[in-house]
Amino acid sequence: MNFVTSPHFCCQPNSGGVFFRAVCFFSQKRMAVYKDQIVSIITMAGGFLNHILSFFVFTLLDILDFILCYWYKIADFCVEAEWKPCYCSSSAKEAALITSSCSGDILVSEQGEYSNKKKIVRLSCSNKLQLEEISDTLYKRPSFVSEASKSTATATKLIRRPTFTVNPTIVEMLQGKIKGRQQQTSTLPIPRWSECDCETCTAWTCSSSKETLFVKADGAKAEDEVKEDVLFIHGFISSSAFWTETIYPNMSEACKSKYRLLAVDLLGFGRSPKPIDSLYTLTDHLEMIEKSIIDAYKVKSFHIVAHSLGCILALALAVKYPDSVKSLTLLAPPYFPAPRGEQATQYMMRRVAPRRVWPPIAFGASVACWYEHIGRTLCLVICKNHHFWEFLTKLVIRNRMRTYLVEGFFQHTHNSAWHTLHNIICGTAAKMEEYLEELKNRSKCDVTIFHGEDDELIPVECSYNMQSKIPRAKVKVVHNKDHITIVVGRKEAFARELEGIWDNASG
Repeated sequence: MNFVTSPHFCCQPNSGGVFFRAVCFFSQKRMAVYKDQIVSIITMAGGFLNHILSFFVFTLLDILDFILCYWYKIADFCVEAEWKPCYCSSSAKEAALITSSCSGDILVSEQGEYSNKKKIVRLSCSNKLQLEEISDTLYKRPSFVSEASKSTATATKLIRRPTFTVNPTIVEMLQGKIKGRQQQTSTLPIPRWSECDCETCTAWTCSSSKETLFVKADGAKAEDEVKEDVLFIHGFISSSAFWTETIYPNMSEACKSKYRLLAVDLLGFGRSPKPIDSLYTLTDHLEMIEKSIIDAYKVKSFHIVAHSLGCILALALAVKYPDSVKSLTLLAPPYFPAPRGEQATQYMMRRVAPRRVWPPIAFGASVACWYEHIGRTLCLVICKNHHFWEFLTKLVIRNRMRTYLVEGFFQHTHNSAWHTLHNIICGTAAKMEEYLEELKNRSKCDVTIFHGEDDELIPVECSYNMQSKIPRAKVKVVHNKDHITIVVGRKEAFARELEGIWDNASG
């Protein structure tokens, strides 16, 4: 009995409990440390494996693209009786701008490939701006091996280049474009043999639609009922369906009674024209948007909603029309400020297309950006046979959302995708600082930026980088959403947010 009521005995359970909890606490803490270490080791191992696989995969792709270059020259010559110029041989013959005559013409000297003789070509001054807007990433894309060994950077320091260079491929394209305008022929452009020639893809060649973009309008109809317009600009390899199938159906009737919604297919995409002689520069895209929307619909006051690549065009429009743009809503803007001493266009290309096999979206961007002829092959296999792939997608997935995304992905040509990727995403990298500075100082429009937390293509840091340049911009990071689901994964919520943005900006 005394044993049971002994004070020493009574304190044992309590002491044991404290000791047990302490042991559990330290055990859990040690397990957490071990877990973090294991995760860190796995991450490092995964990164190392990604680098090794990327080295072999992209080295093979370098070789494949080299082979395809000559294969397409032969195929083009057999089918079209001539081969089209490509950007592969720019190092062998590079053109340099040497003078601008009083007549407004630009003289360009082109070094021969097997000779020291120079060929003088003449371009009209109206194309000078286009020459300045053409990205050097079109023809300065070193192989993966040479870049890995840093030999390209060393060689660049040793070679003294002209202050302004023009790739001969660009010269040929501009010459052909000028010649076509001078002849003023009525012959409609014919798609190349590697592009789709179905009725859907060539509908834009009719005289009534070849000069303007395809625009899907909704909302207020009569001009006296339109309070303001809203311009929707899609991203790379997409179409207006990205908005019309997600946002349009979820807009309230009150919103549609006040605002006219205008979703556009950019030049070279969707159901818009895909001219084979275009270099798809910033000027080309902006002029077509102005002609097809601002002029055609007599737009005076408007809001802009843009995704990914479309954000660059949206910024350019906001800077050009500072008094007309009331609000700017950007989703996943590709803004990578270049470190001091690095060329902005090249830095942008390496950030958007890092030549890594993982994640898959980065691998796809890398293939599209670095390999001209592999990209053309993918268009040959996929876009030219898009009816088959659309049927297969509908049969397997049976999901309307994914179906319209796939259809938008198919509706482009290699020429439009290749030049838009380089001349807009990469080529405007140096202009972004100027655009943001102008937007900060001259424009008073509201700026709202949305970004998916899980975006593996354009990281969240891009939005915060932009906010650092425009302090009044509001950044909203959406959890568990990526580059695409930032819109298609939250259609109703995003529609409500847009209505609030427009009403606040208009009020």
